[in-house]
Amino acid sequence: MIPEVDNDHYIVQVADESHLNLAQTICKEMEESAKARGTGIAKRSPLYLMEKMLEGKAIVATTDTGEWVGFCYIETWEHGKFVANSGLIVHPDHRKSGIATRIKAEAFKLSRTKYPDAKIIGLTTSLAVMKINSDLGYEPVTFSELPADDAFWKGCSSCVNYDILTRTNRKHCLCTGMLYNPEQQKKQEKSEKWNFLKESKLYERWMRIKQRILLRFRERPRVRKPERELEAVG
Repeated sequence: MIPEVDNDHYIVQVADESHLNLAQTICKEMEESAKARGTGIAKRSPLYLMEKMLEGKAIVATTDTGEWVGFCYIETWEHGKFVANSGLIVHPDHRKSGIATRIKAEAFKLSRTKYPDAKIIGLTTSLAVMKINSDLGYEPVTFSELPADDAFWKGCSSCVNYDILTRTNRKHCLCTGMLYNPEQQKKQEKSEKWNFLKESKLYERWMRIKQRILLRFRERPRVRKPERELEAVG
């Protein structure tokens, strides 16, 4: 694929072996960003990101001088039935530049090319990411419409809010589930799509209420069951 370049000197392209040296830096920024937000992100190792690069399942953004700007990768679940665009991260010096939208758009395009019949899913606490997803055709869904595969939810285990997810039997968390359904999109082409901007104020209020309720729930002491050990999900 030919890298996309515009006059702001950003290059957005499918990552390959020439970008392997960026994996450690990207992982570190993912971790720092999660700490700053206080909401968590599925933790990945540099080796895992390298594998995605070599498989042609990652998007990387750099400046025309090779400086790392942003990153995102794709994962599949249930034998390709679901695809997730995961790990979206932008270097702090390049945030609010619009580069996150370009990275997500390229990851979405890559997902549609590799898995044209798959449902594309996302979990996010970010209203900005929800806006980007909405523009691509995603709509909010309940967690029951996301993969039932334990391996999918195990990816959340490094998030600080994982206990909320497990205590609610994977029905609720601070994240919002979003889904792009290619079959549904075909049916809705002539109808009005979900308008994120129109509903964003309502979503902000709803997310604040959900956060207060679920964080209070998280702080409750855990009741131990002496007759057996509880197993972690996944």
